[in-house]
Amino acid sequence: MHYAIAALLAALTIATAPARADLLTHVHGLAYSADGKRLIIPSHHGLAIYENGKWSKAPGPEHDYMGFSATAKDIYSSGHPAAGSGLVNPFGLLRSKDGGKTWDKLGLEGESDFHVMATGWHTNAVYVWNPVPNSRMKQPGLHYTFNDGFVWNRASAQGIEGNPYAIAVHPDDPKSVALATPNGVFESSDAGESFAKIGPTQGTAVFFDLDGSHLWYGSYDTEPRLTRARLKGGPVAQFKLPPLTKDAVSFIAQNPARRDEYAIATFNRNVYISKDAGKTWTPIAERGEGK
Repeated sequence: MHYAIAALLAALTIATAPARADLLTHVHGLAYSADGKRLIIPSHHGLAIYENGKWSKAPGPEHDYMGFSATAKDIYSSGHPAAGSGLVNPFGLLRSKDGGKTWDKLGLEGESDFHVMATGWHTNAVYVWNPVPNSRMKQPGLHYTFNDGFVWNRASAQGIEGNPYAIAVHPDDPKSVALATPNGVFESSDAGESFAKIGPTQGTAVFFDLDGSHLWYGSYDTEPRLTRARLKGGPVAQFKLPPLTKDAVSFIAQNPARRDEYAIATFNRNVYISKDAGKTWTPIAERGEGK
């Protein structure tokens, strides 16, 4: 499945721009608003919103949001600016305090486009996988900031195997981070200095639940899987996924207002919601077509 996931990722980079609010040409992330009313999906032209059973476009610039992650107060993103926005391409790291209507520049504009990024829900810790050196990061690899880009730190990332598809940050502990790579799922408790392997097969997605007690991860061996592991040991639960053909889970999110509600997105732009903590799933988008 290593090559299948790589092919899916490559295919997603050549999609064209949508004219409809319910058409997702890309799915570059997945997050709920802090009040739990809206599911937010960054795409090739702006933010798609799913609310009360309907799709819409969020107000604000239609940037090509790549790396994307939300906290209890803010949204962070990286990517490419919309035409006429006045931003340099790529726009480095941005932060929005109003749901994507306006954005603040946090540095690295014109230098970096982070495709793999995550934040801590309550801490605003930001972790990125940096593909090439820039003025603030002298080497590629895992970097993090706890102060909105004022200071960036490089993590040694000892113990990981392969470059990550996804990063997750613990909601309360900024030093607890997880990675999904082609060779497994890895967890760190020391701000990414060292990692332990907790998932033996190809990782595709990672997410800490909002109470900070479990790590959810997508993986693929002979078929796509969704697993929930209790932190610091304990039981591991497997969840039945909807039928996914040549596909796998790419993003996981939890509703902060209704904690039994989860959403998943896949590499083929399928999006599902579960209101019973992953027991059953309802499709809300199929191959990028909103339902």
